[in-house]
Amino acid sequence: MNTETCDPAELAALREIFAPRPEASPPAGWEAVRLFEAEHGIMLPEPYRTFVAEVCDGLRAGPPFYGLLPFAQTPPDWGSDRPERLLSEPFPLSSTWMWENDEEDEEARSEQELEARMDAVFDHGSLLLGTDGCGMYWHLVVTGPQRGHVWLIDEYGAMPFGTAPSTSPMPGTPGFTGWATHWAQGRPWFAGPPGDDPEEAA
Repeated sequence: MNTETCDPAELAALREIFAPRPEASPPAGWEAVRLFEAEHGIMLPEPYRTFVAEVCDGLRAGPPFYGLLPFAQTPPDWGSDRPERLLSEPFPLSSTWMWENDEEDEEARSEQELEARMDAVFDHGSLLLGTDGCGMYWHLVVTGPQRGHVWLIDEYGAMPFGTAPSTSPMPGTPGFTGWATHWAQGRPWFAGPPGDDPEEAA
C-alpha cells in the first residue's frame, strides 16, 4: 500500500464513486488540508489526502451508514467528555484485539492499564471516517505501522478492514479506496460462509 504518493488509478476510482453524487460535499481544498496537518503534526495518507483536497469532503449517503464525515470532524455521538484525540501518536494495534474476550490480557494488566490501552486505540493516530451507530466507529489510521488502513472500533474491540479471510472477519482490499469501493459495490462488511464473496472466488 502506497500512502505517500497518490495512485492516479485509485483517485480515479474514488472520483467515480463520489463525484457524481449530488449530495457529495465539495472538496476541502489543499490549504485546509495543509493547515489541518500542521495543526496536528501529521500528513494524511494517500489517496485519502488528495481525495478530500480535490474530490469530496463528506457524503451523507456513506460510507459508513451515517455518512462519510468531513475530514476534520467527529460524529455527533462521539461525545464531548472523551479524552483529547492525539493524531500524531502512533495507532497502537497491528492486528485484531477483542478486549471483551481477552481474558489473558485482563489477567496481565490492571484495570487502569487496560483502559489506557483502549483509550489509545480510540484516540491515537487515527482520523474518524464516520459511524454505523451503536458505538461502531470507522477510523483511518494516519500515524504508525497501520497508516492508511481502515479499522472498525467499538465497545467490544478493534479490527482492520481488508485482510485475508483467515486473519479477519472483514476481508477485502485494504486501504481507503478498497473500503470505499467495497461499500459502493453494496457488499457486506463481514465475511459470510466460504464462497459467498465474489472477490474471494476471483
